[in-house]
Amino acid sequence: MPLSRIAWLTTVLACLIAAVLLLLNDYVGYFAVFLAVGAAAAVNLR
Repeated sequence: MPLSRIAWLTTVLACLIAAVLLLLNDYVGYFAVFLAVGAAAAVNLR
């Protein structure tokens, strides 16, 4: 697995974890932002 793919996967996982934590703390707007950033980073995994 190339290093660039590992970096993007780490970014996606970090965004998803942050999004879930923000949702649990009732920060719905920030949840959506981190979810969108994670989705944008996931595009680079293809």
